[in-house]
Amino acid sequence: MNITVVGAGVIGLTTAVALERAGHVVRVVAARPGLEATSGAAGAIWMPVRIAAGRRELAWAAASYREFTRIAAEHPEAGVDILTAYEVTDEEDVQPWWAEAVDGFRLVETAGVYQRGRRAWSFPSPRIEPGLYLPWLAGQFAGRSEVAEVTTLNDVEGDLVVNCTGLGARRLCGDCDLVGVLGQTVIVEPGTLDTGTFIGDERDQEAIFYAIPRRREVVLGGCRTEVAGEEVPPPDPALRAAILRRCREAGYEPGAILRERSGLRPVRPRVRLEREGRIIHNYGHGGAGYTLSWGCAAEAVELAGLGTSQEETRDRP
Repeated sequence: MNITVVGAGVIGLTTAVALERAGHVVRVVAARPGLEATSGAAGAIWMPVRIAAGRRELAWAAASYREFTRIAAEHPEAGVDILTAYEVTDEEDVQPWWAEAVDGFRLVETAGVYQRGRRAWSFPSPRIEPGLYLPWLAGQFAGRSEVAEVTTLNDVEGDLVVNCTGLGARRLCGDCDLVGVLGQTVIVEPGTLDTGTFIGDERDQEAIFYAIPRRREVVLGGCRTEVAGEEVPPPDPALRAAILRRCREAGYEPGAILRERSGLRPVRPRVRLEREGRIIHNYGHGGAGYTLSWGCAAEAVELAGLGTSQEETRDRP
């Protein structure tokens, strides 16, 4: 079939590659490249935080974990590396719902690793560097890409249209459940931060902290603040200072500030991955776009294989 994917972020590009590998003729239409959108501003560590738990979500996360692990081993140029992850927790008797998706999951003491908490869930986690990975992923796609603003999905050409527009789906679909949640990061030289270790602490939503090492820098965050509209606000100096302070309280001295980024995560109560006539919706991944990307793309391929006469397939838990 001839399929048009609308959106060129990590969800759109991954879906386009998966559909093409399944034998479809695919084109991508997007208002801007992925590096200029939310996917380019993401910290991009495999971590299913702040998304609804469910069997579909677990399957998507597990499939993506396996694929990123494979890419890290076979394609070093893609910018995917395996880090030791520490997700700080106070709920030591209750494992997170996604634990069975990863290898080597265990509870550890954080002494010597993190001074703002006592224990953490630890496991090997793929970290994806957007500046390397998104161009590599685009290189896996052999079809045609176009820069264009889509205002109506029904007018898009193709036997099928896959809606991977992230926050833009609120306007395109009239989806009032979709909201923009601000994320802000400070990218620094490593300083005393361990470049093989990810640290995440989301116990207090008013004082979130994470450190995501890349190959030559470290991404520090963060925040989760709901924002009206689709306009991304500029980085807030007060939040920058708070992030750097939390880093020092954690026991690390960050290096020089290289740059700052902010972006709006497309958040809804559940990811919308369903078929509606000839349109397949694949959006609302919140801060877990990379984490769910390959699993969601595989299900989009399944939905495409149902044929154009298939009745509407509703989202299910």
